Amino acid sequence: MHQRPIKVLLVESDREYLGELRRRLADVRSGRGIEIEWAGELSQALARLAQGGIDAVLLDLELPDSRGIVTFERAYAFAPDVPIVVLTNVTDEEVGMSTVQGGAQDYLVKEEVGASVLARAVRHAIERHQLLSALRSLSLIDDLTGLYNRRGFADLGEQYLKLARRTARPVSMVFLDLDHFKTINDSLGHHVGDRALQKVADILRATFRRSDIIARLGGDEFAVLALEASGESAEALIDRLRERFRDFNDSRAEPYTLAASIGMARHDGDLRMRLEDLLAQADGAMYDEKRGKRNVVMR
Repeated sequence: MHQRPIKVLLVESDREYLGELRRRLADVRSGRGIEIEWAGELSQALARLAQGGIDAVLLDLELPDSRGIVTFERAYAFAPDVPIVVLTNVTDEEVGMSTVQGGAQDYLVKEEVGASVLARAVRHAIERHQLLSALRSLSLIDDLTGLYNRRGFADLGEQYLKLARRTARPVSMVFLDLDHFKTINDSLGHHVGDRALQKVADILRATFRRSDIIARLGGDEFAVLALEASGESAEALIDRLRERFRDFNDSRAEPYTLAASIGMARHDGDLRMRLEDLLAQADGAMYDEKRGKRNVVMR
């Protein structure tokens, strides 16, 4: 059976290297073919990755809009589901070790790698990444919703906070707890309650970016760590989320309505701030909102 070519995104400032790489890989006939797309800046690469369809990334660390190991960290944070092979002119074992420890599948120096070795590195990177993703998903993914579970949220969240500190980017933590979820379970059955939790997961995926970390922490509690939200206020994120809930309820697609109490906290680069501190702040803000709703009902 004919297999489609592997789609590789070359992130490299020198466009001439794209032509050279295509010529070299055209002579490699073993296994699946490789098609190469090009992005000259990291911002262009992230935009292309957001569209999907890329099987692997060949990433130079020295780009016009990003330099050094931060280049890898930003790419990895944005698309952790796409394997990255660092391909650079920089011969630095410490940098190479740091990128591999941080999640890169390989670190290759352009002048030291031939076409067949590079093609094999790409294929092996995809295979290793798929295997590691499958193994990680066994312990980091919530079975019901497909979101991260509490452990996955903790593991990835700490990494993303480190990236935020390095790049001086603000991070928003959103915490939400469903209102009257017990009523759905008691009146319609737990199978409908499970479906409601899956609908909430769908709403969160539709609201936030693929680079954000979305998790079901347990029961009817969910959290989102929203990264690289420059140009968009925290309030806008919450407004968009509430609008998604309203749209779902207006559709009347299910025999219940969904409502949530929502809290938010913000990380602006404080080195003392830990993920659990940020989560506790957002949790506290959520309970303030929930108490306010109860007070309104009591009156």
